Amino acid sequence: MAKTIAKYLHRNMDVQAGIEHSIKRTKIVATVGPACDTYDKLLDLVKAGVNVFRLNFSHGSHEGKAQVIELIRRINASEPYNIAILADLQGPKLRVGEIENDVMEVVPGDILTFTNIKCIGNKQRIYVSYPNLHSDVKIGNLIMIDDGKLEVRVTEICDNNDVKVVVIMGGSLSSKKGINLPDTKISLPALTEKDLIDLDFIIDQDVDWIALSFVREVKDITELKTILKAHNSKAKVIAKIEKPEALINIRDIIIESDAIMIARGDLGVELPVEKVPLIQNELIRKCMHRAKPVIVATQMMESMIDRIKPNRSEITDVANAVLEGADAVMLSAETATGMHPTLVVQTMSKIILEVEKTAYDYDRDDILAPQSHSPSFLSDALCYSACKLAQDVNAEALIGMTQSGYTAFMLSSYRPKSLLYIFSKEKSLINQLSLSWGVRAFYYNEEDSLDDIIFDEINILKERGFLKEGDLVVNTGSTPVHKHLPTNALKITKVE
Repeated sequence: MAKTIAKYLHRNMDVQAGIEHSIKRTKIVATVGPACDTYDKLLDLVKAGVNVFRLNFSHGSHEGKAQVIELIRRINASEPYNIAILADLQGPKLRVGEIENDVMEVVPGDILTFTNIKCIGNKQRIYVSYPNLHSDVKIGNLIMIDDGKLEVRVTEICDNNDVKVVVIMGGSLSSKKGINLPDTKISLPALTEKDLIDLDFIIDQDVDWIALSFVREVKDITELKTILKAHNSKAKVIAKIEKPEALINIRDIIIESDAIMIARGDLGVELPVEKVPLIQNELIRKCMHRAKPVIVATQMMESMIDRIKPNRSEITDVANAVLEGADAVMLSAETATGMHPTLVVQTMSKIILEVEKTAYDYDRDDILAPQSHSPSFLSDALCYSACKLAQDVNAEALIGMTQSGYTAFMLSSYRPKSLLYIFSKEKSLINQLSLSWGVRAFYYNEEDSLDDIIFDEINILKERGFLKEGDLVVNTGSTPVHKHLPTNALKITKVE
C-alpha cells in the first residue's frame, strides 16, 4: 500500500485558487519593480495569473532584490502556488552617459563625438559606456540610440580613440539611453564585471532561472554554466536572443541552453523590423522541436503602462504568441513601473484563455514527432505516445514523473490537450517548471512500486481538486523505480 499522501498536501491550501491558476497553459512572466514590490501587490499579480517573477539586474540594488525574493518565497510557502524567480543579467548593455540638462535635440547632419572618457554630454562630446567602441566600429557603420529612435553613422575614428558620427535620424537624446551597433561585432564578453558581481549574489539567493543577455555564441552559455556548476547551483540558464550573431549559431545555442527568450526590443533594433515576426515564429518552432521553453518578450502590452486598455495590435501580438506555441509571454515596464500592474496581468490572462479555447490542436506532427537520431529517442517516443493516447481517450490528466526535468520538458513540448501534472523529488524543479507550457508541478519523493507511486499521484490530485471520480488519467514513469531510468512506462487509469 502506498504511503500516506497527507504530507504532500499544502497546509494552507486554497484549492480553488490553485485550480484557477492552472487553467491557462501559456505562462506569464512579470517583471518586478517599484509598482509591485510589496507582498500584497506580488500576491495580487500571482492571483491574476503570474507564473514567474523576473528581477531585472539592469536596475535596483542587491538589497532590494533580496527583499523581493524573500516576499516571493513567502508566497510560495503560504499559498498554493509554485512561482519561479528569474534573475535577468544586464550583460554588455551600451549606453550614452549623462546629457547636459538631461536632454538635447539633434537634427540630421549634426556631427557628434563619442568618447570613452566620462563627461557631461553636449553637442561637442558624449560619453559612451563602451571602451572598445573606437576599435570595433568601422567608418560607415550605423549606430542606433534609444531603441532606434535616433540613428547616426560613423564618419571618423580619431587618434585619441574618439568616434565622430553624423546624425541620420534626429530627435531628443536623453541621458543613459541605450546604444545598438547592428553593423558591428562587439568584443565585450557576454558576462561583464557587473554581471559577475550580480551572479555571486544571484547564486547565493538560489534563484530558479538566470537569463544571460546578448548571447552571441555557445561559449557564452557554457561559461555561465561552468560558473554555476562550480558553485553547485541548480539554476537553469535562459539565452536571450537579441543579437544577429545569435541567429547564426541558434541551433547550438538552443541545444546548450535550458530555455530561450526572444528579446524583441534589441532584436528589432539590430535587425530590420520586418524580419522579427518570422524570426519569432521560427525560434518558437525550433524550441518546441528541442523541448526547450521559449519566452516571447518586450512591449507586449506597453500601452497599459499608463492606460487601462491595451491597443488592439497588442492583443493580437499576445494571441499570436499563444497560437505559435510560446511557453510564456513576458511583461516588463507594464508591471515594473506601470500604473496598473494587476490589471495588465488580468488582461493578458484573459487573452491567453480566450485563444487557448481553440489553440490546443497544434497541427505540427512534423515538428513535434520524436526524432530517431535523438539520444533519448525511446523516452521521447513514449512521451509522444502518452500525449497521443491522452488525446485519443479524452483523458482529464496527463501525469509525468521526472528527476532531471527532461520528461517534463518533453511532455510539455508536445503541447498535450490534457492537463499536464508533473511530480518530482527534486525540489529545485518544482518552481523551475512553472515556466513550461501547461505544467503544474508537485514535490513527491517516495520510491515504492510504480503502481503505488501512480496511486499516490492520482490521489494527491484528487485531494487537491484537480481530479474527480471517473476521470481518465494517463501516467508516465520508469521501472524499476530505484534505478531512476529514463521514462519507459505508460499506464492508463480510471480514477476511483
